[in-house]
Amino acid sequence: MSIQPFSPTRPHQAQTFTDAAAAVARVREIYETNTGYLREQFQRMAAGEATEKRVSAHYPYAAITTTFPTKIDTRLSFGFVPSPGRYATTLTRPDLFESYLMQQFDLLLQNHKVPIEIGVSATAIPIHFAFNDGMHVEGQLDMARVALLRQIFDMPNLGEIDDSIANGTYPYLAGEESPLALFTAPRVDYSLHRLRHYTGGDPGLFQNFVIFTNYQFYVDEFLRLGQEYMTRTTDPVQADARRHYLKLVEPGGYTIFNANRGDHRPQGERASRLPQMPAYHLVGENRMGISIVNIGVGPANARTISDHVAVVRPHAWIMLGHCAGLRDTQKLGDYVLAHGYVRDDHALDAELPLWVPVPNLAEVQRALEDAVAGVTGLDGYDLKSVMRTGTIVTTDNRNWEIGGYAKVVERFNQSRAIALDMESAVIAANGFRYRVPYGTLLCVSDRPLHGEIKLPGMANSFYRQQVDQHLQIGIRAMELLRLTGPETLHSRKLRGFSETAFQ
Repeated sequence: MSIQPFSPTRPHQAQTFTDAAAAVARVREIYETNTGYLREQFQRMAAGEATEKRVSAHYPYAAITTTFPTKIDTRLSFGFVPSPGRYATTLTRPDLFESYLMQQFDLLLQNHKVPIEIGVSATAIPIHFAFNDGMHVEGQLDMARVALLRQIFDMPNLGEIDDSIANGTYPYLAGEESPLALFTAPRVDYSLHRLRHYTGGDPGLFQNFVIFTNYQFYVDEFLRLGQEYMTRTTDPVQADARRHYLKLVEPGGYTIFNANRGDHRPQGERASRLPQMPAYHLVGENRMGISIVNIGVGPANARTISDHVAVVRPHAWIMLGHCAGLRDTQKLGDYVLAHGYVRDDHALDAELPLWVPVPNLAEVQRALEDAVAGVTGLDGYDLKSVMRTGTIVTTDNRNWEIGGYAKVVERFNQSRAIALDMESAVIAANGFRYRVPYGTLLCVSDRPLHGEIKLPGMANSFYRQQVDQHLQIGIRAMELLRLTGPETLHSRKLRGFSETAFQ
């Protein structure tokens, strides 16, 4: 007997819940039934069997209706709706987002004292998104069946995949349903599949603390440190610190387990060819580990990856990379802690106007500064000898150095810029846009305005000396942010007037 999907054409009455676990279980039941039905029907079609003339199944939704103001803990940055009314969102991948959904539902129940409604939405699940491990379902079909695919199944609809909620341009209309989350289910599914494509691994492995970098050297050091963490140690202090991490996972799924927790024999195989933006995951308990992604060079890459990582709702992300130092008081190897950005990259001009400030976040700034102090052994006034805080210019012109010396110097001087790169402002701006706490710590690798141009020989020598320490600082900062706790880390500075309840 075939699975019967829950859908608006096969009505199943929406249910209300006052228990978060029960609500999540119902979401899972609807999602698994409906995606299972789509996969079954697809396999029948691929095998040449007759299928229903039109095959459709729909995402689950969650909704909440409040009729009177409730007393909210105003210290929170999420977990409540701003005013009375009905709020709803479509949901996907409850297997991946179970803990996240539990937290969001719990907060809604605590803050509003009204039940959560779970039901079947009117938004169809595209056939591609019913398969978690790949978008290209057409690969196993002959040309005749590829032509039938669109006639039988629902396809991804770009009209349902937009960022108007996150951008603050969503048309909130009085008396109409308002969004409960930043992202709809189709938007989340699209990004999960893109993450698999770009990073070469399961998007469910992404941890709550993400490091973006623009050099493979940082990934090499991350792997070295990760393998060290997975190695058994007799030092009780080290063993206790390492025990937080469960495993180290590389692109393709190659996994090393923590010997301090038991069996550590590797599983899987390393990827024969690295993807465009390889991701590596030091997996921690409750996703409280660290992921690193080598995004390559340029603002387009920075936007691409952060657009998609945003849907896994991390607690923080930071940019670690190299930059051009712009001041004659800087030296190669100095650190730059960004407190402001000149967004000369144009990657997000349409979504986040240039007149919108991208502020630094005190919690992240403190963690990065404390990490530099902890790793270098310097503090207070002495820390100024290796680190400077200031404005970073992010440009989309890799050859900015040949754009006219007088003109660029004038602009840098007016903005009080101290460093230049091609990614940091994009990562920060998307953190602001998606309500993900963000920060930037760069390392001066050249000083073109002062005749110190990065040449191959100089670069290799510099990288060998500096990358290890810089990556250690990044990991230390993420561990400090983990200890800070999500309630403190998520800042009200990133929230607008009409905000969604979900983190």
